[in-house]
Amino acid sequence: MEIDRLGKLLEFIKNEPNDEFLKYALATEYLRLNQTDKALSYYEDLVNNHPTYTGTYYHLGKLYEALNRKQDAISIYEKGMEITKQKRDNHAFAELQAVYREAIGYDEDD
Repeated sequence: MEIDRLGKLLEFIKNEPNDEFLKYALATEYLRLNQTDKALSYYEDLVNNHPTYTGTYYHLGKLYEALNRKQDAISIYEKGMEITKQKRDNHAFAELQAVYREAIGYDEDD
């Protein structure tokens, strides 16, 4: 079943190589299959070539954190917050702000 879903997504992307949703779906599927290099490649492609696809920033940041690339995660959260603020996507902004604050060690009680 897992291979079927991945196979279908790979077939779809052949016909629509610039489809941001398909790239996101592939990144997510590769991550689910623990193929982090491939997931990382698709997520980074998204932020470089489809920067307004806001869902990418949270997941790429979390992947960077999992790969012990904390500064990259912080930078991607900052970029995502900037874009979500411009798009007035308050929900995505709030999610990114929460993980950003956690990543930098911000504690509201400080």
